[in-house]
Amino acid sequence: MASWSAPSPSLVEYFEGQSLYQCGYCKNESCSLSNGMWAHSLTVQDYQDLIDRGWRRSGKYIYKPVMNRTCCPQYTIRCHPLQFQPSKSHKKVLKKMLKFLTKGEISKGNCEDEPMDSTMEDAVAGDFALINKLDIKCDLKTISSDLKGSIESEDKMKEKSLKKEVSKELIHPQAIEKLGSGEPSHSIKVHSGPKPGKGADLSKPPCRKAKEMRKERKRLKLMQQNSAGAFEGFQAQGQPASLLPKAKSNQPKSLEDLIFESLPENASHKLEVRLVPASFEDPEFKSSFNQSLSLYTKYQVAIHQDSPIECGKTEFTRFLCNSPLEAEHPANGPECGYGSFHQQYWLDGKIIAVGVIDILPYCVSSVYLYYDPDYSFLSLGVYSALREIAFTRQLHEKTSQLSYYYMGFYIHSCPKMRYKGQYRPSDLLCPETYVWVPIEQCLPSLDISKYCRFNQDPQAVDEGRSKDPDRVRVLYRRSALPYGVYKKNHQEDPREEVAVLEYANLVGQKCSERILLFRN
Repeated sequence: MASWSAPSPSLVEYFEGQSLYQCGYCKNESCSLSNGMWAHSLTVQDYQDLIDRGWRRSGKYIYKPVMNRTCCPQYTIRCHPLQFQPSKSHKKVLKKMLKFLTKGEISKGNCEDEPMDSTMEDAVAGDFALINKLDIKCDLKTISSDLKGSIESEDKMKEKSLKKEVSKELIHPQAIEKLGSGEPSHSIKVHSGPKPGKGADLSKPPCRKAKEMRKERKRLKLMQQNSAGAFEGFQAQGQPASLLPKAKSNQPKSLEDLIFESLPENASHKLEVRLVPASFEDPEFKSSFNQSLSLYTKYQVAIHQDSPIECGKTEFTRFLCNSPLEAEHPANGPECGYGSFHQQYWLDGKIIAVGVIDILPYCVSSVYLYYDPDYSFLSLGVYSALREIAFTRQLHEKTSQLSYYYMGFYIHSCPKMRYKGQYRPSDLLCPETYVWVPIEQCLPSLDISKYCRFNQDPQAVDEGRSKDPDRVRVLYRRSALPYGVYKKNHQEDPREEVAVLEYANLVGQKCSERILLFRN
């Protein structure tokens, strides 16, 4: 029989129905519900379209949680690297790494206000298909608080600190002159004099109200940030230009500045990040395989309490080395090409961490991270996520449409899994209409109900849904043909149509017309 069209490199076997497994997040038995299929091969564009409909891969197994019925709904989350600004806690992690590389300093403890440190799951994008053959545990350690709690706590601390400062000290007018001289600005502490009528010392400056002091501090800060604007303001108030501080760059350091800050020649350590295709045909991947495997086993045993048998060569290869993605190297794509990769972190000649990633047409998709537990003090989960965000920005310079960083699933109903929401700006995928919604708009609804439709338009529907199941492409006896033709001539079991229609609705019209669905 002649083929309907040129065969597609994408070929899948869909598993009819929905499977129940033990949840890796809430640990309850038989409550995690998902659809699944085995991908023999996938083009990067097909997989991009699938993850934009809520699918994820674990090895070659592709799964999609049944969002309105599973115990812990898993929402696809993506970050906007081009607008990303590292938070205070992110900067602490980067500075901690810099100190370690420069001077060999080891942090004695994690900062209390650092919401993402090595005391929690450092596998920033570690998501797991909880099926019989891929029983990967995801025990996570508790985060101190979510982003909202962290911000509120920080604001309260600032307010309390300000009140203490106001009650104890005042800013002397000489402090302003100090700024104008171009010397380092240090506020000069003076004690307030006694109240009038009680032996006031007239030689000391008069006590000023706290409100005036706050205004003064704000004005000084604006002067530093924008010398030109400050100059105009001073002139308007009749202030002498001599009080104006010299022009000073107050721009915050970029993510790249913090990551790639140059080290001295006598630095204590050397860190190198290598991008290696996840393929045994690649010499570098093959030569580092045993070291990478040993690191994976050490990580799983120490962090997830797996037995060595559960994380041996076979499991490692199936889970993190085998990928259905076909490598592609188009002229307008990134220099490394598209496909699956291991991003290896080499410290002084040995691998201490490996980030497994997929490079797709519109994003870098983080699959998993494993690291040497001996280096937990470096918060490698946070550090690797920041490196992957910077890497996405780097790829964007050559391939403009590649501009997102997919972090796997965000699980709001599991407090330990909310940390991914701290990389902002970010979006969550609406589980009904498959449109992206800013996470800030989603969180209030998720606080009320663990399953939510994020699209606020009640009339909106899934625009990418399967509209013509007869156009689903199937592979039967080495021939590709539309399902409408197949079912007339070869379909013997009426239940088969139920499975095909279910598959078509889950993958959407575009993928159903490109991907070959295996029929036996």
